[in-house]
Amino acid sequence: MSTIKVAVLGCGAIAQRRHIPEYAANEHVELVAFADPKLERAQEMADTYGGTAYSSYEELLAQEKVDAVSVCSPNYLHATMSIAAAKAGAHVLVEKPMACTSEEAEQMIEAARASKVFLMVGHNQRLMPPHVKAKEILDSGKLGKVLTFRTAFGHPGPEAWSVDGRNSWFFRQEEASMGAMGDLGVHKSDFIRFLLQDEVAEVGGFIDTLHKSDTKVDDNAACILRMKGGAIGTLVASWTQYKGGDNSTVLWCEKGVMKIGTVEGDEVIVELIDGTVETYKVGAMATNEKQVPSGVIDAFVDSIVTKTPPTISGEEGLRSLNVILAAFESQRTGQFIKL
Repeated sequence: MSTIKVAVLGCGAIAQRRHIPEYAANEHVELVAFADPKLERAQEMADTYGGTAYSSYEELLAQEKVDAVSVCSPNYLHATMSIAAAKAGAHVLVEKPMACTSEEAEQMIEAARASKVFLMVGHNQRLMPPHVKAKEILDSGKLGKVLTFRTAFGHPGPEAWSVDGRNSWFFRQEEASMGAMGDLGVHKSDFIRFLLQDEVAEVGGFIDTLHKSDTKVDDNAACILRMKGGAIGTLVASWTQYKGGDNSTVLWCEKGVMKIGTVEGDEVIVELIDGTVETYKVGAMATNEKQVPSGVIDAFVDSIVTKTPPTISGEEGLRSLNVILAAFESQRTGQFIKL
């Protein structure tokens, strides 16, 4: 297998801490180019990992023949960059939310299809060891049908994560389009769909900016979901969990309850109605404080190497995006939104 030449578009926090080091660690990959409007950021990556720095992604795509790209830009550029890369013949891994609208997401899917390249969305929650284990247990049938659930993702906000701190694009609505819902909520809409192997049928959302100042993007959301299979539950996304952030999911089922990440944040606890309690510790979750490999890069590279379409496809990303867009629609109209 020849080496896969990879370019990274956008050299902020997610690129620096996850995408680039994970590509560098993958034996199939050669990092050949980096683009960032702040050229010194791209240059720093090129100096560290090899390759060429560009201040514009258009120039990079024109100058370099790359096999694959990671799109790690602010949300509003996800579609434009992904489509340009696909047209240049590169496989695309795009950060979540894959786009700001369903129309954009559909155009991305179409561009990848037309160019016969893969489009994968960085929904890393599916790949976290406790989540993989939880799905395996649920699929085994020992808990029976899922009746109700709650899933939540919260932390203190992007200030501590983004390379630009409080001046980050995350807080600028024209660049981010959405706040905590686009950052964290979409991870959870994706995860609950994946875990239950079911689609969301109906959504109600309360979405607001409760505490972050000088921004129009949402910092909190509480949503109620009804799944096609009948289960009902809640989805919470928050940027104001200043103490004790949360990435947990609980499923109440016919034969017991499954608690994911409710104690230490990385265990799966199964409590059956017969009194049996099983605890699985299978590996950590990646958090902002603790960067463990996300699995996304390796999965993307593996797709390219084996010529197998990625399971976290553009279509999957669109379905998860549509759930959060419906929650915004619900907040706007005061109605439940059917998908």
